[in-house]
Amino acid sequence: MPNDSEAPFAVRSEDLEYRRAGDRALLARLYRPIGPGPFPAIVEVHGGAWVNADRLQNQPVAEALAASGIVVLSLDFRMPPEAGYPASLQDINYGIRWLKAHAAECGTEPRRVGGFGTSSGGHQILLAALRPHDPRYAALGLAGGTQPVDAGLAFVISGWGVLDPVARYALARERGNAAMIDNHDRFWGSEAAMADGSPPHILARGEKVALPPALIFQGTADEWVPTAIAENLAAAWRRAGGSVELGLYEGEGHTFMREKPDAPHSLVAMQRLKAFIHRNGG
Repeated sequence: MPNDSEAPFAVRSEDLEYRRAGDRALLARLYRPIGPGPFPAIVEVHGGAWVNADRLQNQPVAEALAASGIVVLSLDFRMPPEAGYPASLQDINYGIRWLKAHAAECGTEPRRVGGFGTSSGGHQILLAALRPHDPRYAALGLAGGTQPVDAGLAFVISGWGVLDPVARYALARERGNAAMIDNHDRFWGSEAAMADGSPPHILARGEKVALPPALIFQGTADEWVPTAIAENLAAAWRRAGGSVELGLYEGEGHTFMREKPDAPHSLVAMQRLKAFIHRNGG
């Protein structure tokens, strides 16, 4: 694993089509360290309240991770108005399987593939990690005659994730945030669907789930995810038998690491992120 005293890897990036949705190509950007490998890898899921942004949202983070010796596959996926829940989870599940099926050519190994998401992407990657075999999410067969692989992850990371969409919906209504309410309604369709897709609710129901090693991190002043939700999810993850690290950064708000990449807390969070990936994807 590279450390701060070692020269970073040069990085090659390219856009590729990882699947087709009807007549439309779904693209992913692959960031690959130039070196002998194989490297640990992540499927990266962007945020945007489930309805906005694309695979380039976290480009600086992806480039920094790749320069430390981590393969990053940043996905585009279907969103409203094209499709709501669970279409994006189908694409994410497919993207994980695609990377595992093409691991050698991407510079990694299937056993080293984990997941990382931010904001609503932090929620969705946790959901994908918990339910890799859910028939709704795994409904799309891999194209091209590739060998069957599953969507299980070696590890999972949620950065300022919207950990409980039910709680965030209630908070948006309490604050009268019409745009946020609309985002929820367009993606989820109902509060019942939000509860179905809420990691805290899933664990509270005692569902049979996968529990890869997890890192959950956010600021203590996150305006959309109260710290108690992150603390309670981490405790529930452990009670269910999984291991989890919780990183709370004093006074930081939602998206702090992307908005202030050179701030002290952002630098600490980035180093912890790299270390976690190298430790669990080794």
